[in-house]
Amino acid sequence: MAIEIDFAAALDRAGYALEPSQAEAIQAYVHLLWERNAQINLTRHTDWRSIVDRDLRDVMQLAPLLGVGEQVLDLGSGGGVPGIPLAILRPDLEISLAESVGKRAAVLNTFVETLQLPIAVYASRGEDLLEDFRFHSIVVRAVGSLRKLCNWIAPHWDSVGRLLVIKGPKWIEERGEARHHGVMEHLELRKLVGYPLGEGENEGVILQLTRQR
Repeated sequence: MAIEIDFAAALDRAGYALEPSQAEAIQAYVHLLWERNAQINLTRHTDWRSIVDRDLRDVMQLAPLLGVGEQVLDLGSGGGVPGIPLAILRPDLEISLAESVGKRAAVLNTFVETLQLPIAVYASRGEDLLEDFRFHSIVVRAVGSLRKLCNWIAPHWDSVGRLLVIKGPKWIEERGEARHHGVMEHLELRKLVGYPLGEGENEGVILQLTRQR
């Protein structure tokens, strides 16, 4: 499969050097995403520049933070980002997708089967899934505020090692709100990486939330 000119240009502009097989697989995934987006809302990013500068940018920052062979849950996966591109870039990981909206979960299953990726897809809420499964890392992107996430994860720390949260520049305000409401007591929040969002001064971050031992 040839890499489309616009995709190659967006990768070059962002400075991302992917293996040809990785670029081909991501291109195939994005086309599936766009095809189904007409029937069910999966993404607002409908051109290669926004896919690379927004979706792939987060995945490229996330990928090096995960250990070899980690069991990873993409919580509230939506259209499959970051879980599906992450599986393409890091085939050593054991990745699962959790999507509580049944129609979206069914679409994700179709994507995974078509791309022949070893990803488990669960049409389930995260709290139900964690009754039966354990994960080294749960990855969260565009799901809820830090306050909401701290409240959600509180009963489930025995089933997960850490929560990795992809956030934009409002994370500092969210941290203040979470602290104000006392939901971060006995938790440790670390900023693992920061990176520019487009051409402005705004910064994206990946935060690590763990329970204090």
